[in-house]
Amino acid sequence: MAITLQQAEESLQMWLDAERAIATAQSYTIGSRNLTRANLAEVTKRIKYWEDKVAELKVVGVTGKRLRRTKQFIPRDY
Repeated sequence: MAITLQQAEESLQMWLDAERAIATAQSYTIGSRNLTRANLAEVTKRIKYWEDKVAELKVVGVTGKRLRRTKQFIPRDY
């Protein structure tokens, strides 16, 4: 199943809303008990993922071609 631009934008908005909710009260303490709602670092990673996905799908919509991703590496013989 391919993800549509609309689905990607909705997911991005959901994660942005989650970040906003976490920022107001990520954790709190009552007496000796602590509650942490979510891992903000993980939410930030998901936001980055969906931002990249939205950008990729917008490029595909305009050009009709997928982005090419290349990585540079150095082969090593151990």
